[in-house]
Amino acid sequence: MIGDVLEAEAEILAKEIGDAASFRHLDVSEADSWAGIVAATTETFGSLDVLINNAGIFRITPLEVTSPEQYMDIIRVNQLGVFLGMQAVIGPMRTAGRGSIVNISSIAGLAGSAGSVAYSASKWAVRGMTKVAALELASAGIRVNSIHPGIIDTAMIADLPLDEMATRVPLRRYASPDEVAKLALWLASDDSAYASGAEFVLDGGMTA
Repeated sequence: MIGDVLEAEAEILAKEIGDAASFRHLDVSEADSWAGIVAATTETFGSLDVLINNAGIFRITPLEVTSPEQYMDIIRVNQLGVFLGMQAVIGPMRTAGRGSIVNISSIAGLAGSAGSVAYSASKWAVRGMTKVAALELASAGIRVNSIHPGIIDTAMIADLPLDEMATRVPLRRYASPDEVAKLALWLASDDSAYASGAEFVLDGGMTA
């Protein structure tokens, strides 16, 4: 089940995947929107086994000039969205007796990142919430982990000088979204059955 506010793009993706995929509008900052997509998922697929919390926005806004409105715009998507998503899937995962939640944080959730006070705060929060959820949900057979990407070639940072930024990466390159997706797939699968409450860093060695 693909959930997004970008309906046209999401519908194209669902068609590319084929009969195995479905799309429903999802505003991650709204609890009712989460309730709707969770209900649609269980109705369409019979169960809900995995949640990938991947919605996020990024803006360069230094601390001194960040308005409360700018701060909360990012917090609502990046932090509240993850909280509401985890909360929404607990019921069906508990019923199934198992589940895997994968929260996409960032290396900005591991160390300070100048010029991104709201983004960094949200990603540190995702890191903390992941650990709390892993402890609280383990008895229900639900695993919760976080992924901390570095420089990934996505539309979110398309305006930044990726090639120049990559010179600061020990592996001397940025990553593709597929590389993050493969790690998320592993965490979603039973191959990672003993991993929970952990941080998986995918940054080409930047935080080594």
